[in-house]
Amino acid sequence: MSLSVEDRYDLITRNLVAVSDGEKLRSILKERELKIYWGLAVAEKLDLSYFVAVSKIADFLRAGANVTVLLADLHTFLDNRKSSWDALPLRCDYYESAIKVMCKSIGINTDGLRFVRGTDFQLSREYTLDAYKLSSLVSTEDARLGAEEVVAQVEHPLLSALLYPSLQALDEEHLKVDVHFGTVKQKKIFEFAEKYLPVLGYEKRIHLTSPSVLDLSGGKVTLPEDERKVDILESMATLKNKMKKAFCEKGNVENNGLLSLLKHVIFPLLMKADEKFVITRSKNHGGDIVFERYDVIEDSFGKKDLHPGDLKVGVETYINKLLEPIRKEFEEPNLRQIVEKAFPVAAARKKGGSTTAVPNEEATPSRLDMRIGKIVEVSKHPDADGLYVEKIDVGEGSLRTIVSGLVNYVPIEEMQDALVLVLCNLKPAKLRGIESKGMLLCANLAPKEIEIVCPPGGTPAGERVYVEGYEEGTPDDVLNPKKKVWEKLQVDLTTNEDCVCQWQGKKLFTKSGGLLTCKSMKNAPVK
Repeated sequence: MSLSVEDRYDLITRNLVAVSDGEKLRSILKERELKIYWGLAVAEKLDLSYFVAVSKIADFLRAGANVTVLLADLHTFLDNRKSSWDALPLRCDYYESAIKVMCKSIGINTDGLRFVRGTDFQLSREYTLDAYKLSSLVSTEDARLGAEEVVAQVEHPLLSALLYPSLQALDEEHLKVDVHFGTVKQKKIFEFAEKYLPVLGYEKRIHLTSPSVLDLSGGKVTLPEDERKVDILESMATLKNKMKKAFCEKGNVENNGLLSLLKHVIFPLLMKADEKFVITRSKNHGGDIVFERYDVIEDSFGKKDLHPGDLKVGVETYINKLLEPIRKEFEEPNLRQIVEKAFPVAAARKKGGSTTAVPNEEATPSRLDMRIGKIVEVSKHPDADGLYVEKIDVGEGSLRTIVSGLVNYVPIEEMQDALVLVLCNLKPAKLRGIESKGMLLCANLAPKEIEIVCPPGGTPAGERVYVEGYEEGTPDDVLNPKKKVWEKLQVDLTTNEDCVCQWQGKKLFTKSGGLLTCKSMKNAPVK
C-alpha cells in the first residue's frame, strides 16, 4: 500500500527539532522521490548516539526517499587532522560496515542506501573551482562562525577549519540532493549553506535537524573521554562499569545522559506500540517497575519517585538488548579485522635501532604482556603477614620479584614450583618495602574465594599468553597507570562456565600448550 504525501511527510519529519522549509518538502514529495544525504566524519568509533540518525534513515527509506550516506574522509582530515591521511580508507570501511550492521539490527533493508566517500567527488575540477569561488566570497568571520560547533576548537586554529563550512555547503550541490540531514550541532553550517549557495547561483537546500544526545557525563561531571559514550561494540561488563559512573543526580532531568538515551534512542527503536519499559527489581526491593511512555519516566524521575539506581538498571538492560545483535555480527573475523585495522592498538616505531610499542588510546588485550611464570622461590613477606614474596621465572634470564596477597588463600607448598599466569607490564610498585614487578592473576569470586590461574602443564616459563583474535600487536612496555589500560581491560577478564579464562568471551591460550583455566571457579573475575 503506497503512502500519501502527508504520511511520507510525517515519517520524514517526526522526532526532529527543525525543518527549514516544510512547504518545499511537501511540493517535492508530490512530484517525485526525495533525495536526502547524511554526512559524517570518520574520526571515532561509532557510539549509541548514532542510532538517532540510523532511526531517521529508516524513516526516510520507508517514505520512499533516496538516501546517501557521505563518509566525509576529506573533511575528517581537515578537522584538525582527526585521522591520518593513510587511515582514512580504513576508517571509511569501518563506518560503512558498522552503519550497515546497525541498520540490519533494527530491521532496515540497506539495499537502497548509497555510501559515498568525500574524496570520490571533492577532488574533482568542478568541485575545486567552486571551492575557490566561494573562498573569494566568504568572510573569515562567517567561516569561523560556521565551523564553531563542528570543527575542533584549538588554541591556534588551522586554515582548514575555515575551509570546512564552505566545503560542507558545496556537498549539497555536488551530491545533487534536495535535503541535508544532520544534528543540532550542524545548525550554523546549515545557515552558512543557506546564505552562500544562492550567491554561487545554486539552489538553497532543505535542512532537517535531529536532536543531539547527552553523553554519560550529563555535562555536569568530569569523565574520561572513553567513559562518556557507549560504543556500539561495548561489552556487557564494560557497559555495567560505565553505567555505575554515569551522572544521574536525583531529580535532575536536564543533565541526564541516561534519560537522553531513553528518549532519543531506546524508545524510538525498541519500544513498540504495545510494549512497556520494564525495570526489573527483586520483590525485596519493591518488584518490577513498568512504564508505558517516556514522558512518564521523565516525570517520575523529576519528582524523585524513580531512583537513579533503578533507572541505570533499566537503561542498561535495554542498551544490551539493542547492542547484542551488533556484537554478534562483529564476532565475524572479517568485521573484527576491519575494526582493528581502522583503529590499530599500537604502531611500531624505530628508536635507537630497536622497535618500541607506541600505545594507542584504544584498550585491547594485545597491549597486555601476559606470560607463563614458574615460581622458583616463595617466602612470607618479613613485614606483612598476608603477603608472599615470590621469585618467578618469566623467561627473561633472571628471576622477577612479585609480591602477592595470597597467604590466607593458597598454602605455601602449593606455591612452590607452581606454573602461574603473570601480568608483566604493570608499573613496578613497592609493597611494604619490597618492589613488586608484576601481578599473579587469580580467579576471585569473593574476598575469601581465590584460585590461582593454571597454565597448561608443561608450558615453558616465559611463553606469552594471548586472547583469541588478538594475537597480533606488541604489548606496551609499561601500562600507563594514568590511562587505566589494565583497569579497562580487567572488567571483561573472567572465567566461563567451564572455568576457562576469557576476555569478552574469547579464550586465553598459549600457542604451545592450550587454554588457561582455574580449578573450580565459574564466571569469576580474573584479577
